[in-house]
Amino acid sequence: MALVVIGGVAAGLSAAARARRIDPRLEIVVLEKGPVISYGACGLPYFVEGRVNEATDLVVYTPEYFRRERKIEVRTGARAAAIAHPRREVVLETGERVRYERLVIATGARCDTGGIAGSAQPHVFTLHTLDDAERLRRFIAEKRPRRAVVVGAGYIGVEAADALRRRGMRVTVLERSAHALLRDDAEFTAAVRRTLEQHGVELCCGVNVTTVEADRVADVSCDLVVLACGFRPNAVLAAEAGVELGRSGAIRTDERMQSNLSGVYAAGDCAEVTHLVTGRPTYIPLGTTANKTGRVAGANAAGGRERFPGIVGTAIVGVFGVGFATTGFSVAQARAEGFSPVGARIEALARPRYFQGTKTTVELVADRATGRLIGGSVIGEEGAAGRIDVIAAALHSRMRVEDFEQLDLAYSPPFAPVWDPLLIAAQQLRKEI
Repeated sequence: MALVVIGGVAAGLSAAARARRIDPRLEIVVLEKGPVISYGACGLPYFVEGRVNEATDLVVYTPEYFRRERKIEVRTGARAAAIAHPRREVVLETGERVRYERLVIATGARCDTGGIAGSAQPHVFTLHTLDDAERLRRFIAEKRPRRAVVVGAGYIGVEAADALRRRGMRVTVLERSAHALLRDDAEFTAAVRRTLEQHGVELCCGVNVTTVEADRVADVSCDLVVLACGFRPNAVLAAEAGVELGRSGAIRTDERMQSNLSGVYAAGDCAEVTHLVTGRPTYIPLGTTANKTGRVAGANAAGGRERFPGIVGTAIVGVFGVGFATTGFSVAQARAEGFSPVGARIEALARPRYFQGTKTTVELVADRATGRLIGGSVIGEEGAAGRIDVIAAALHSRMRVEDFEQLDLAYSPPFAPVWDPLLIAAQQLRKEI
């Protein structure tokens, strides 16, 4: 049996590797449109900053490795132009036809420039691929820009602002919505703004950018622009082949990551998954989800019986050394999803004061009707990742606040106080309920 995978980054290569483990005899071909596979896209801002020295440091595996060690044929520069499912063929731009019995679509997402005029100018960049990052870093070295504008205050936008500021530029972030980091939460956004401003970055929300001019964006003067307006799923190829899309525009899949077409699976940033809090399809493109869904799609395409239950949307971003972490929904987002939410936000030390503990902010959100936790956020210089992971685990297990409050969390002065900020937040939330 021949398995063809379209896409050679996180989801696609996870699918191919997992399929190989399931069936050592399977013929596997990976088609990647770009020149590079298997690179850490989340490290791109750190390469721009200079913390990562070489672009090759972000490359995990090469096509030669997959051919030699996994017996998987990986073809770079192989752009798929069409999927002819009745004939079980992928048609390349060159006209070549690649036959398959099973297909995994892992075409990822593309930068959403929002139809902004002037986005093709030489001083305007996106930060999505290795080539994007290399061109941006080269521009900074050659042109030495002094003022930068970042359009979009999502994860990439804020990380890009951090990187550019560390390169010595004055930076302004322009965000169309009223909130930062995709979290409809006024206090969370205010904390992001304070941290940015403390390091010389201005955040302006409620600014709809329609045009990039030669030396300014929305009356902000600049000589460098990074468009970080979000992502859209690369699902046109799939849709033209008869693959059903969800309301988000991403590929609709079941828990086995199979599409509506028999033998056709989808994974990564081009696919919808189930949100475990609502039980409904959602589109939240993250590298963690891409790797997991890729493994499930690859296993099932090779004849396995694996399932992907879903996500709760857990993410963390570092802003000048401060971790901003979220999972599930904010109060406003939960209300929009039909819950009757109640939230509690506290500030406490991440370690005892005599151990130079810094302040951590924790918010927990629960459904008033059931007492079930449905979201949370953590802001702090230490322990933010570990604490948001605890909340995420609680959301996965549909834990109630009264049970969360009794969690047996580790205590030792170098690491955490006797009453962890998570437990203090849970106590406060129970009072609110």
